[in-house]
Order: sequence, then structure tokens, then C-alpha cells
Amino acid sequence: KQWYQRRVVITAGAPKKWMLDKLGGKFAPRPSPGPHKLRESMPLIVLLRNKLKYALTYQETKKVTMSRAIKVDGKVRTDMCFPTGFMDVISIDKTGEYFRMLFDVKGRFLIHRIKKEEASYKLCRVKAVKVVAKGIPTITTHDGRTIRYPDPLIKANDTVKFDIASGKAVDFIKFEPGNLAYITGGQNCGRIGIITHKEKHPGSFDIVHIKDSVGHSFATRMSNVFPIGKGKQAWISLPRGKGVRLSIAEERDRRLAAKAKEM
Repeated sequence: KQWYQRRVVITAGAPKKWMLDKLGGKFAPRPSPGPHKLRESMPLIVLLRNKLKYALTYQETKKVTMSRAIKVDGKVRTDMCFPTGFMDVISIDKTGEYFRMLFDVKGRFLIHRIKKEEASYKLCRVKAVKVVAKGIPTITTHDGRTIRYPDPLIKANDTVKFDIASGKAVDFIKFEPGNLAYITGGQNCGRIGIITHKEKHPGSFDIVHIKDSVGHSFATRMSNVFPIGKGKQAWISLPRGKGVRLSIAEERDRRLAAKAKEM
């Protein structure tokens, strides 16, 4: 048994949501330990080299990150294997570009371009509410943060609006029917819709029912649901398609219509 930590993963075994080229080499970079889980994150090198095309090689990516040009959630990250995950804000001040990590409707990582104003905050899902030493109330979020003295109305599964500059939660969204939510796991990963109702299953997984903007209904585990807005108004800019998954026939019709327009 190998006692050291592998610095690479086999490309064939890398998460499908990275969308790596099958012929791009046997090995792929392994995310460093950080705020997101190994299978739920994407290392900076994949983002910069494979997606944004800011570098062609491993060494070029290393020079970009070591030049302190890349910020994740407002902090300079020089580790090119630093894990970026859902809702993270990537800032490149030299080019004036800002991106938010989201999922497309097929569950793959989507690097969504945003404006500078929107890059000043991110949404964090509350994983737990607890009281730590000296009676200080805290909440822990999906990206490994601990926020002290939160609003007493914030409970587990709610979402807080986190101001990156001050490091404080400035607002929150309750996990309740009628609010807009993003699905972050399971077969429906990447879909967006309104929470209709919740089902409690003691001893098993609680189920949440969602309806998207075109009327399609689906269900998923409560742990996969990430509230992103009050009512139908999202607090972040949404990717193209607004999180609506099309059937295979609908996708085909859209492709044919686009091709007909070109001709």
C-alpha cells in the first residue's frame, strides 16, 4: 500500500464534470486539500489551462499562479492545484475578468463570467449551526467557512450572502417552499427551479420536490438543494438556459433550428 499521497489522478478516473480530453495524457492533476471535497472541486490548473486557455502547459500555469495574478474568493492563490468549487469567485485583476463556478444542466462545471459588482459576494449553504467555546454561536458553510454571530433566524440548509471583503454574512435565504434553488448533486445536478414541498423520511433521506420555469417537476435529496433566491428572483446571474434541462428531442430541434438559421 502506498503511504504517500498521490499528486495526480488517472485521467480516466477523474471526475466527469471536469470534461477532460480522453487523449490528453494518462494523468490529471489532483486537487490539493482545501475547502471543497476532492470529487466536488476542480483544480486551478484545469480551469486556467484546459478551460480558459490562459496557459498551454503545466509550467506556464505555474508561472501564472506564482505571479500572484489569480484570486479565489478575494485571496491570492499560488497553488495551481487549489480546489475551486460551486459558487467560488475567481478574479483576474490584470485582465479585469471575474468568474463564478456553477454547474450546467448536465452536471458539469461551468465557468460563468460575471461583472465586478457581482464578484464582491458569494452564496454559501449552511451545513450546521452550533455553539462553540465561550458560548459563541457559529454557522459552518459548504465551502469550509465558520461565520461567528450569525442572525438567530439562520438554520441548517439555509443560504447566506457572504460579503468577500468584510468576511461577514450580510443577508440570508430560508430553505422553504416558494424559493428558487440550484441543484448541486445527483441526477438533476445543474437544474434550477422553485421548491414546491419537502418530504421527511425518518431514518432515510429527506426528499425535496422542485418545479422548473417551464413546468417540469423532479425530486432530489435535501442535501443536493442550494437556495439561490427569494421567490423567483435569483441573487446571482444565471447561466444561459436558466437551468432548464431539455429532452433529447428538444435539444435536437434546437440544433436543427440553429443550423437552419445559419443557412
